[in-house]
Amino acid sequence: MNRIVVVLLFLGLYAYSSASAGRDLPGDHLRLPSEASRFFGRVGGAVDDKEDDSSGIRWAVLIAGSNGYWNYRHQADICHAYQLLRQGGLKDENIVVFMYDDIAFNEENPRPGVIINKPDGHDVYNGVPKDYTGDDVTVDNFFAVLLGNRTAITGGSGKVVDSGPNDHIFVYYSDHGGPGVLGMPTNPFLYAEDLIEVLKKKHASGTYKSLVFYLEACESGSIFEGLLPEGLNIYATTAANAEESSWGTYCPGDNPSPPPEYETCLGDLYSVAWMEDSDIHNMRTETLHQQYELVKTRTASENYAYGSHVMQYGDIDLSKNNLFVYIGTNPANDNYTYIDENFLRPSKKAINQRDADLVHFWDKFRKAPEGSPRKVEAQKQFVEAMSHRMHVDESVKLIGKLLFGIEKGPKVLNNVRPAGQPLVDDWGSLKTLVRTFETHCGSLSQYGMKHMRAFANICNAGILKEQMADASAQACVSFPSGPWSSLHKGFSA
Repeated sequence: MNRIVVVLLFLGLYAYSSASAGRDLPGDHLRLPSEASRFFGRVGGAVDDKEDDSSGIRWAVLIAGSNGYWNYRHQADICHAYQLLRQGGLKDENIVVFMYDDIAFNEENPRPGVIINKPDGHDVYNGVPKDYTGDDVTVDNFFAVLLGNRTAITGGSGKVVDSGPNDHIFVYYSDHGGPGVLGMPTNPFLYAEDLIEVLKKKHASGTYKSLVFYLEACESGSIFEGLLPEGLNIYATTAANAEESSWGTYCPGDNPSPPPEYETCLGDLYSVAWMEDSDIHNMRTETLHQQYELVKTRTASENYAYGSHVMQYGDIDLSKNNLFVYIGTNPANDNYTYIDENFLRPSKKAINQRDADLVHFWDKFRKAPEGSPRKVEAQKQFVEAMSHRMHVDESVKLIGKLLFGIEKGPKVLNNVRPAGQPLVDDWGSLKTLVRTFETHCGSLSQYGMKHMRAFANICNAGILKEQMADASAQACVSFPSGPWSSLHKGFSA
């Protein structure tokens, strides 16, 4: 009885001091101190004291950074992650979802209203919150959500990560990427330096105890390489290192392949690896490091021709924590005992992320009846995509030769800095050069992100905006007018 009185007095003083100091209480409610949380029980996804003595709340931000049916796998990944977190005990109020939401009811989807993440998988779309969809899936909204800044939100549900100092945050992003950049369905791209600055700001605000970031994208290691410092209580793993592609899986022609009516990849190799591991294991006993090792083995596919090097960055010591602290655990798996062997074997084949759209168009063309409008459409989509690719590739190569000479140009553009160094010295200058290129040569789009290292090397060589403009104007007298090169969505930088 005395303990109840003490606790209630403490809460009353806490509320009074907050009000008198003019402080805004998150969500218009009083955040219970950890001792009170333990006394009154778990609140809003709070972590069990047996696993973490802070009794903090688990938060999650899930981002699919693409749109278009050929990118089905990214939204399927995010929806699967949502179901995993809900089974783990997180509540919708603590999970923020970004997805364009143009897949489930897309005319190409053979099962309207259903999204699957593996060939024999169940529906992962049902119940997923539509926090930020369509044109509200933006870099600015993502940053505002992570920082808990409601006033900076445009559109969407307005839900943010309203975290406190004892809370744990899990961020999972799945999409296309390139050296130093991540895609979004709306421009601009997400640039590595901007993300790191937001993470530093979040740490400085004192509104989390630890943060885990899982990143699925090509060259995803470049987002943290030489940029994410230790001491922020952030642990990040990436699907690939700083100079290689990540891979789609469960694609047409794979083994296992999707059901025959699907003409697109259902998932991504790294993403499927960590989620299928989490689906069947007890997260109370498995650590982040143990999952990292299992995922690394599976994503490598025992053959790097169809796989990538999973990396880790930041405060590696956090990987000693159990996964339960961040994603909870399905009670059905409580009796599972962790064993140091990955029986979820990799597929024998995978698809380079950047080629997944071509796989979709080709499979669609192959299956469509001869002479049908569907076959004509698929052929048109394939030709437009290839035309855009050739235009971007040749334009960047020519600009390199114009700036540095025929022999030196390719060497400068393809230079890779030693491990531990960031992609570029001046990120503002890099963005300026990208905008200059796009002004004269058209949008880079999701495919053109692969050339970001070339632009970074041009920047590191000291090339100015005026020089870049002259070279771009010479290289691009015109550019394709198809949807892949349109500037109607604005610049990517």
